[in-house]
Amino acid sequence: MADFLRTLRNLRRKRPAQQPPSRGDQRVAVIGLGRFGSSLAAELMRRGWDVLGIDENARLVQKYSDSLTHAVVADCTDPEALAQLGVEDFSSAVVAIGTDIEASMLVTSNLLEAGVTNIWAKAISRQHGQILERLGAHHVVLPEHEMGERVAHLVTGRMLDFIEFDDDYALVKTLAPSVVRGVPLGESRLRSLYGVTIVGIKPMGEDFTYATAETVVEKGDVIIVTGKTAAVEAFAELS
Repeated sequence: MADFLRTLRNLRRKRPAQQPPSRGDQRVAVIGLGRFGSSLAAELMRRGWDVLGIDENARLVQKYSDSLTHAVVADCTDPEALAQLGVEDFSSAVVAIGTDIEASMLVTSNLLEAGVTNIWAKAISRQHGQILERLGAHHVVLPEHEMGERVAHLVTGRMLDFIEFDDDYALVKTLAPSVVRGVPLGESRLRSLYGVTIVGIKPMGEDFTYATAETVVEKGDVIIVTGKTAAVEAFAELS
């Protein structure tokens, strides 16, 4: 454990700067082929990416071997295994390991040591996420926690969809309340009165389109609203 903690401190000191993957480099290693990892890998394949799926479980690897570019059995807590797979040549990697927090940390540290410049890591709790961030993961996702928050907003309010970003900023789909209906958005003073901005609108029976200062919202229209989380929550509750 002492050796592992020393490794973490060294990695933090030499953490590589995050570089977005170039358009020509559409290769990603997905480590962990459970429900989250396999779903993510399938979507990346659908979008045209080359996906290397890695898992210790031979049954899972066999299950997804025909649907991914490559699928291999390997223990990525061993840096030599990552080296043999050539993961250091990938610009992006996803640590999709489930409940084994130690393995998640070790794999993340190994990817950092290998010089992978765009690392996404799944966390199962906020504490786990904080550890991964301190370790050097460039992006941390908490799928279960984030989905729970999202569904709670939908169950308890008038929202049709809800997405919150890291800096307390949210994007909400909701039915247009009466305070915004019947006048051009440029005259509604939504930003000064409610702290929100309408960026999209779906009139009844039509497709979504951009909202402009000339847009007039009518009863039954669905709107996309942005702003601080508390502001969009309050606005969505208006009738």
